[in-house]
Amino acid sequence: MILLLAGAGLACFGSGLFIHAKAGVAQVLLHSAWAKSQASGMPAKPWPWADMHPVARLIAPSQHADLLVLSGASGRTLAFGPGHLSGSAIPGDLGNSVITAHRDTHFRFLQRLVTGDTLVVEGRNGTRRHFQVRRTYVADYRALDIPRDTLQPTLTLVTCYPFDAISPGGPLRYVVVAEAT
Repeated sequence: MILLLAGAGLACFGSGLFIHAKAGVAQVLLHSAWAKSQASGMPAKPWPWADMHPVARLIAPSQHADLLVLSGASGRTLAFGPGHLSGSAIPGDLGNSVITAHRDTHFRFLQRLVTGDTLVVEGRNGTRRHFQVRRTYVADYRALDIPRDTLQPTLTLVTCYPFDAISPGGPLRYVVVAEAT
């Protein structure tokens, strides 16, 4: 019985470690694809069978976060990095760009962001736009009303909440709203 429990514990630990390792390795491959995209001006896939590509680079200097934002926000995409919600503005463009990621990997740093912190978005052409965090809040996803059109470039970062939840999912979302400066 003890060996069975120890084996189950090791399996759970290994599974959790695998998820974090996959997310980290993916970011290395994504940074390589991003460099190719910037050099050619065309989207580059991080690996041959990828169904997504980097659309922007998101940097949170105060949190030492440097992430590539991927096209689409499907579960497959979010396994490798933050996803850009289709139909929202391209990060850095006029309008509201909605980006989502998992709370326990890529968007873990959101819990430490405070009003006034700076976020930087780098576009494929290399231009950088600075944003300032205006507010953070928690909302039920069923009542979450995120505007698509804004008068200035806006970033809305969304992840599950609470950050230390044992079970995944749940109805609450942590939202960070940042506006171009």
